[in-house]
Amino acid sequence: MSEAAALMSKMTAWWADARANRLFWRGLIGAGLVIALDQATKFWIVHQVGLPELGKIEISGVFDLSYVENRGASFGMLSGMRVVLSLVSIGVAMGLTVWLGRLARPIAAAGVALIIGGALGNLYDRIAYGYVVDFLDFSGLAFPWVFNVADAAINIGIAFLLLDAWRTRDQA
Repeated sequence: MSEAAALMSKMTAWWADARANRLFWRGLIGAGLVIALDQATKFWIVHQVGLPELGKIEISGVFDLSYVENRGASFGMLSGMRVVLSLVSIGVAMGLTVWLGRLARPIAAAGVALIIGGALGNLYDRIAYGYVVDFLDFSGLAFPWVFNVADAAINIGIAFLLLDAWRTRDQA
């Protein structure tokens, strides 16, 4: 069997397993909801609240809305590498989607779904605008970074994966 035929056979088997996996479909729906919520909040902040013109709205001593155009990755790192960051996001989302199709543990599937949704929510901004819109500012808690719903979903997703790994550590 040629390499191409072997790869096609593996992809066909994966797709059959993924289609039968309820966690796969729930995960895709969850990722879609994260993307929708992320984009809706960004639209609201930019077009309804007008935060780009205001710059900052002080809410409390702990939380504010602050407009930031993040042209890099996490916390502004790798600024100016839009194409590379976009390709990495696509690769991560594809790899996690393959993994999601194989997962049988709900906490891990939820974590993967949150990461996929967050990665694709920020990817949309990066491709459409050249930067990611950030606006959630908890600097009153000595947290110096401004983030968005997609970033929060990614971090919660990582926490879910860590929890799943901790809970299943003795099952290997």
